Amino acid sequence: MAYKNVALVGASGNIGKIILEGLIADGGFNITVISRKDSSATFPSSVTVYKSDFSEGDLQAAFKGQDAVISTLGATGFGEQKKLVDSAIRAGVKRFLPSEFSSSSQDAAVLQLLPLFGQKSELIEYLKSKQSAGFSWTGVASSILFDWGLGNGFLEYDLANKTATIWDGGNKKFTLTNEKDLGAATAAVLKKPEETANKYLFISSVETTQNEILSALEEATGTKWTVNNTTTKEQVDAALQKLGAGDFSGALALVRATSYSNTPGLKSNYAKDEVLSNDLLGLKPTSVVETVKLVAA
Repeated sequence: MAYKNVALVGASGNIGKIILEGLIADGGFNITVISRKDSSATFPSSVTVYKSDFSEGDLQAAFKGQDAVISTLGATGFGEQKKLVDSAIRAGVKRFLPSEFSSSSQDAAVLQLLPLFGQKSELIEYLKSKQSAGFSWTGVASSILFDWGLGNGFLEYDLANKTATIWDGGNKKFTLTNEKDLGAATAAVLKKPEETANKYLFISSVETTQNEILSALEEATGTKWTVNNTTTKEQVDAALQKLGAGDFSGALALVRATSYSNTPGLKSNYAKDEVLSNDLLGLKPTSVVETVKLVAA
């Protein structure tokens, strides 16, 4: 039986907004957004907003009557998720979706690049220890978001200046996921509780390379782009130097490294390295060219 009542924590963040949109677009859920008492974020009138002080007692009250809790907390909130799990279990919640929705925390090479994701990995182990007849979990790994990262420059394709930063020659294959597919996949998990219980799922919209994206951008913009060539070593070394100096932007390059880099053992092509759950979750294939056209327009 599909879950109907859903609480979303972290709904005003980048990933939270995308998942909230996906749940609203699906139309099959009663959505409650759990917002901090001091937050000024606003949400669509179709959702209920619960202002919480994030104490365990108050979270338990917020989760009462909810079938599922989805956490989309960002890096600063990873450590708070255990509290969410405990409160959800005490409130009688049936399903918990942790804040994965990125590169896989189950990949040792990702953890090597991004030790911060160790908190995510630990939470999956905690969820496994708590699963029971009445409580289950689902992790969703999407890798980096394609259309989102293309539009805001995160993927290092500069649409305004027609420049691209290409790692290690640019021919390594990896998978990426579009925003709409991430939202739809999350909704599908809640609609297929039996099939998705206590599983770590991999999704993707495209299997591609940096050069294929560049070629599609040049075609869409009718311009030859300027390429800045770089290597995994240059990028990772510079990122670690920034982090060592307290500059958190270094972490962004390390997130890119979970897709682009030639780090040994990295499983960044979910179509080949993992078992995709696209069919289970009803995701249709997307083309790189179509996505690039939409973003470039």
